[in-house]
Amino acid sequence: MSDQKLVKYADVLLNYSLELKKGDEILIQGENVSNELIKEVYKNALKIGAHPFIITTIPEQEELFYKFAGESQLNYTSPYLKYLLENVDATLKILGHNNTKNLASVDPEKIKKRTLAKREITEIMLKRAAEGSLNWNVCQYPTQADAQEAGMSLLDYREFVYQSCHLNRQDPVAYWTQFGQELERIAKILEEKSELHFLAENTDLKLKVKGRKWIADKGKENYPGGEVFTGPIEDSVEGKIRFSFPGIYSGKEIEDIRLEFEAGRVVDASAAKGEELLHSLLDTDEGSRYVGEIAVGCNQGIDRFTRNMLFDEKIGGTIHLALGRSYPETGGENISTIHWDMLCDTKNGGEIYADDELIYHDGNFII
Repeated sequence: MSDQKLVKYADVLLNYSLELKKGDEILIQGENVSNELIKEVYKNALKIGAHPFIITTIPEQEELFYKFAGESQLNYTSPYLKYLLENVDATLKILGHNNTKNLASVDPEKIKKRTLAKREITEIMLKRAAEGSLNWNVCQYPTQADAQEAGMSLLDYREFVYQSCHLNRQDPVAYWTQFGQELERIAKILEEKSELHFLAENTDLKLKVKGRKWIADKGKENYPGGEVFTGPIEDSVEGKIRFSFPGIYSGKEIEDIRLEFEAGRVVDASAAKGEELLHSLLDTDEGSRYVGEIAVGCNQGIDRFTRNMLFDEKIGGTIHLALGRSYPETGGENISTIHWDMLCDTKNGGEIYADDELIYHDGNFII
């Protein structure tokens, strides 16, 4: 990535997404393969007058942990990380991998235990974010491993990241401000609706959203942004859905996922590949069989599936559903240690009805 692109990237992340101010404490996290962006963000934070703190991980760190950690280590919650997330003003997690398959051979039960151990920290983050006392963002640094995962060369993947984030524009912030206004308009209309009905290939799903808040993702918590989402009424989800793209969890793929819901709960689930992991995730805890989020992707700058949900969930012409934890700011009440997004294509005949009115067709809102 060219230095000037990094400078622009860091500037947008800190000044637009996180709105970092002089005196703010910011936690920056990422693998060391993302060091070039980490350094640019660190430098920019210092220029703003903030107090940056960096935590990086080494290659194979997660793999080594799961290979050698004992039961007490799998179940350990770090009081130091807990303290940081209770006290910092902002967090930035920079995605970028040395190897996207380093957990391919890890027992799913170990991943489940580790996820449960992190539950308290996750709850702290979500609670503070909903209260407005913590600004957070997740972004992507383009690496060779992530390019390979997406089926692209590194040069093409870098360009894809620029395009998705609209960093190729002279003024990305002006774009996100204008696009954000359109997302806000859609979210406001959806907040007036009581029931949604989703139709697509092998998909016929109904759910209630009355009283829930719709969020316009304008690139604040995720960069890039480009979706509208809410948490449905927990016991209202009825019907079936087939996910057009593989579900990705900790680098593992689950293909052709089909779910059936009754009274909000998954009562039947199948997959062409990875079904054992699918059922393990569904049995994580009481909330993992309920829907924590329903969303519509609206970012037309993202034009392909990359096996990276940071981008994929915003693909224009898709919907996605997350099993597990609701975002408190939506009014969602489902509690779980997982929040797992899965993606359904709607560009070929997909429709969304709101209170029996057609509002979305072939991948586009018509309201």
